[in-house]
Amino acid sequence: MRSTYMQKQQSVERKWYVVDATDKVLGRVAVEIATVLRGKHKPTFTPHVDGGDYVIVINAEKVALTGKKFEDKMYYRHSGYAGGLKTRTANEMLEKQPQKIVELAVKGMLPKGVLGDNMYRRLYVYTGNEHPHAAQKPEALPTVK
Repeated sequence: MRSTYMQKQQSVERKWYVVDATDKVLGRVAVEIATVLRGKHKPTFTPHVDGGDYVIVINAEKVALTGKKFEDKMYYRHSGYAGGLKTRTANEMLEKQPQKIVELAVKGMLPKGVLGDNMYRRLYVYTGNEHPHAAQKPEALPTVK
């Protein structure tokens, strides 16, 4: 009788990948990033084990949105006080916090709870072409189109 392989947290090997978000559609690139953070691209994927890799995203300010989403898409936050709802369009987010657009898109695709929080901590998003992770020797993520 064969048993199903279950990965242990101690046996996880992590790699570093870099993604250039220039002119890539936000949702499509976020799916690929979330897949790598979750570890679903590996044959050793186990749903309850954090077996994903590190992902560095550069040029977050050059990400593309389709249709009229730059004007129509809204980002909401709430202060916790009555009447404390703050809204921003995607265009305003791109001007003020361009890395947050990618971070929020990826975070919504990860599991909720402690497991997803640990996966999200391995995402690094930067505006511009430079990042401080050259010592980790990141590879280009081959699956992102």
